[in-house]
Amino acid sequence: MLHYLTVPVTPFQQNCSLVWCDQTLQAAVIDPGGDLPRILAEVKRLNLKLEQIWLTHAHIDHAGGTAELARALG
Repeated sequence: MLHYLTVPVTPFQQNCSLVWCDQTLQAAVIDPGGDLPRILAEVKRLNLKLEQIWLTHAHIDHAGGTAELARALG
């Protein structure tokens, strides 16, 4: 089954989401606009394997943390 969690990020509290498979724990993050420590803390808390970054569009509030997150994930 597919699960999701919305994580409000940055002072503007825009939505970043985590989606994952409950069997494999493979996950994607959608619109990592910022607050990467907060996003990664949720990934760790849920024991997820973050494998993909998805962007709905390229505005800074949705894509601002993408490069840093990609570097952190290797």
